[in-house]
Parts: sequence; structure tokens; C-alpha cells
Amino acid sequence: MVRTNILITGASSGLGEGMAREWAAQGRNLALCARRVERLEALRDELLAAYPHIQVSVRALDVNDHDQVFKVFREFREEFGTIDRILVNAGMGKGAALGTGYFKANLKTAQTNFVAALAQCEAALELFRDQRDGHLVTISSMSAVRGMPRAMTTYAATKAGVAALTEGIRSDLLVAKSKIKVTTIFPGYIRSEINEKVKKVPFIVDTATGCRALVRAIEREPAEAYVPSWPWTVVGFLMKRLPLSLVAKMA
Repeated sequence: MVRTNILITGASSGLGEGMAREWAAQGRNLALCARRVERLEALRDELLAAYPHIQVSVRALDVNDHDQVFKVFREFREEFGTIDRILVNAGMGKGAALGTGYFKANLKTAQTNFVAALAQCEAALELFRDQRDGHLVTISSMSAVRGMPRAMTTYAATKAGVAALTEGIRSDLLVAKSKIKVTTIFPGYIRSEINEKVKKVPFIVDTATGCRALVRAIEREPAEAYVPSWPWTVVGFLMKRLPLSLVAKMA
């Protein structure tokens, strides 16, 4: 099934921007939102110049403004008629080991990556339940598979929460025998703005390669996917079974 109208949060940079480029090249219409609207507008202009037959609409959105999340999603639906797929992608990676004086950074990450994701899922399901169809995609992380040390601790916990939230939504919809599809994506190391300063990262791929893999996985509409599948499917299998002392060294 081709999902024509795709909404992406956090679309002004990184994976969101990269996936928007991939779907634009496939002729999909895009509803893009993020805090940095000037970057969204530049992306919109670029995509429309390259693919004038598609529709691209942009709106400013801070996902921590929960009322605004619902407002923007509803406005996009009114503009496009239907929204066929929504990517809960906006997030951040600030943080530090707990107890080292950086509670505010950890709190901001928790609010942005989990509480705001909850708001986005609520807003998405509101539209999809009304339409009786749609595809909800949440962007989790390989770090969600096990607890991570140091600066990764809160980030990994939020992404584990997102994965559990998404599975709960999937379970609820299965019980209701709904046509709505739900996918959790666990990206491995893909170079983006969130990790651009991190060096010597194992198995990392560039943004374009990673986003192509993400889009291919999402198009299959699986319940879950590790992306890129190699080596992260194998790594995920091992992470669930290795002693925590060994898993911690992967961070």
C-alpha cells in the first residue's frame, strides 16, 4: 500500500530531513514540522524545485508544546485531506550520568523524547481512528534494547519507553482489529546532527545511506525493524543476551 501523505516531526535536520528527501524522490506529499521553521522552508523550496509535482507543507512546532502538537497535526490533516503516515521522529540527546549535577539536561531529554512522543502518538491516533486507517511510526533507538551508561542512561530509557508505548498501541489496535498499522524503528548508528561530534563510532553509516535504509524498512510496515538490518539485527539479538558489563562497553 502506498502511503501518499506523510507527516514527519523533527524534519528540519538529521534523519527527519533525510527521510523527507527520500520520500520526495518517490513522489510522496510531505507535511513537515520542527522548531526551526527557516530550515523547513529552505527544505520545502529545495524539494519543490526538484519535484514540482509533489505537495510540501511546513509548520513550526515545538513538540514540548503539547497543545500545539494536536493543533498542527489537525491543520495538516485539513490541508491534505488525509494523513496516511506519521513519523514520531523529533528528539534530542542531551544528558549526563545521573547524580552528576545535570538533572535539567536529563529532564529535558525525558520530556522531549518520551512525554512529547506520547503527545504525538495521541494526536496521530486521533486522526487515524477518525480515518480508520493510517501508519504510525515511532523512531526508537538501538540503545533502547538494554540500559546504557553515562550520558546515554536517560536517552536509552526514553527510547525504551517509546518502544514499550508503541507496542502497547499496537496491542490495543490488534485487539480492536483495526486497520491502523504501527511500527517501531530501532536505528543503529546513522550519522546525523545529534551525533555529529561523536568520533570512532562502530558500524556507523552516513545520513543518506541510513535514511534510505530507514525508508525501505518503514515501507514494509513491520511491527519492528532494526535499521540498517546488518549488523543491527544481530547486534540487537546479542545485546538482549550478553551480560550487562559487556553491553555497557558498546555505548
